[in-house]
Amino acid sequence: MIRRRDFLAGGSLVLMLGPRAAGAAIPATDVTFLVINDVHACRMGDGLSPNCLEEGKTDANLLRHIAALNAIHENRWPSEIDGKPTGLAGAGETIAKPLGVVVCGDVTDDGGGQTAEPGEGAQLLQFSHRYQQGHGPDRVHYPVYIGLGNHDLDQDGRPPNLDWYRNELRDYVRLNHKPSVFFKPTVPVDNYDEASDNYSWNWQGLHLVQMQRFGGDRNKGAAGGLDWLKADLAAYAGDGRPVVLFQHYGWDHFSLERWDPEKKTFDAEGDGPPHWWSDADRAALLDILKGYNIAAIFHGHEHETAMIYQAAGLDIVKATAAYMGGFALVRVTEKGMDVVLGTAMDETGGVKFLAAHHKSFA
Repeated sequence: MIRRRDFLAGGSLVLMLGPRAAGAAIPATDVTFLVINDVHACRMGDGLSPNCLEEGKTDANLLRHIAALNAIHENRWPSEIDGKPTGLAGAGETIAKPLGVVVCGDVTDDGGGQTAEPGEGAQLLQFSHRYQQGHGPDRVHYPVYIGLGNHDLDQDGRPPNLDWYRNELRDYVRLNHKPSVFFKPTVPVDNYDEASDNYSWNWQGLHLVQMQRFGGDRNKGAAGGLDWLKADLAAYAGDGRPVVLFQHYGWDHFSLERWDPEKKTFDAEGDGPPHWWSDADRAALLDILKGYNIAAIFHGHEHETAMIYQAAGLDIVKATAAYMGGFALVRVTEKGMDVVLGTAMDETGGVKFLAAHHKSFA
């Protein structure tokens, strides 16, 4: 029996709306947006999944996080953090209202909210009630660009419906983003790969790409998407405009851990099979990115540590987990990029900035 995803992967069905005209000038750019990761919506029925309360994966913490995101433009770009100059190009300026929130995976804690039989997952429903644009204090006030992670995609259903958890999450991404002649998505994008559910869009002269678990992912029947990515970058970013990419796995120790046969666990010292993605996976992705103006790659997966670092010559950024209050605030202009990592502090939208980074495109 041929699965729909296998057919699409082989046929490489791509929906692309209006690539840039050849020779057209890069538009003037001044774009502000938010990036979050690891929401881990954890509701099951009237309660929470096991251990979620102890880990802080509560609706109250998500509401505190949403309050911080919604009020971010009431703050100024920090001139100092912990007494040290931030070096930001926009230091001291009022933060513009973000154009959107990009999610770097793990929107749910356990496959959307598992039940024994196929049905609507309680955790996906909780996520949609909080992180879909709306009004009031219990919803994000900006468009949300969804990415999935291992907690969303790694669960298997009961045979013969092994893929139904994954399909539910992928269907949610499509309903929100895939352009269609017959249906207008909540947050339409410019280029959608139906096989991999990777997609891209443009804000002024900035090109943005969502790669789900990671660019080139083939785990659990995923379609890869590197051929799509290669064509997308050629169509939209061949003129040298900045590109920002989003995925769940990164280049940090947790994302790179391998099986340690002596300790019988995955860790940073292991030399066995990779836990999440391999050296070959990373090399294949990096090869596609060569020659493009990659401003940064944002990721998630690790929860506790706010990170701004370099790997393979690229700037890599990861906020702390959303359920812990974390977010990245980003501003991109034609001259450069400002990034600040922060965390929610209270129920009224208060924030604390943790780290900052400026990158010049000159």
